[in-house]
Amino acid sequence: MRILIVDDDFITRKSLIKMLQDYGDCDEATNGQEAVDSFNMAWEESRPYDLVLLDIMMPSLDGQDALQQIREFESSRGIMGFGEAKVIMVSALDDPRNVVQAFYAGGASSYLIKPVQAQKLYEEMEKLGFASRAK
Repeated sequence: MRILIVDDDFITRKSLIKMLQDYGDCDEATNGQEAVDSFNMAWEESRPYDLVLLDIMMPSLDGQDALQQIREFESSRGIMGFGEAKVIMVSALDDPRNVVQAFYAGGASSYLIKPVQAQKLYEEMEKLGFASRAK
C-alpha cells in the first residue's frame, strides 16, 4: 500500500507516518502543490497512492484546492468511484463548512480533526476498506 501524508507541520507528518508505517510505504509532502505533484508523478510511475492524508490549511495550495486537482487528474484518466485514491482530510478546524466542502465539493473519503488519534485513524481506514495493520 502507498500512502501520501500532506501537512505543513513537521510533527504532524512524523506522527502520522509513525501511525501508518505498518500499513505500507509512506511519502510526505509539505503543501498542497507538492501533494498534487507527488500524486501525479506516482501515477506516471505506475505506482499510485492508495491513501492520501491531506491537511486543509497549508501554504502554497490548500488542501481543498489540492483535493480538487487530484480528483480532476483522476477524472481526466477515467479513474472514478472505487478506483479513486481514498483521501482523508485532516484539520484542526472542527468546522461544518469545511467538512461539507471536503465531502461534497471535493470528493473526500473521510475527515479527521487534529490532533489525529491513532484509534480514530485506524477506524476510518477500516471503514474505507483497508485491512487492519500488518504486524
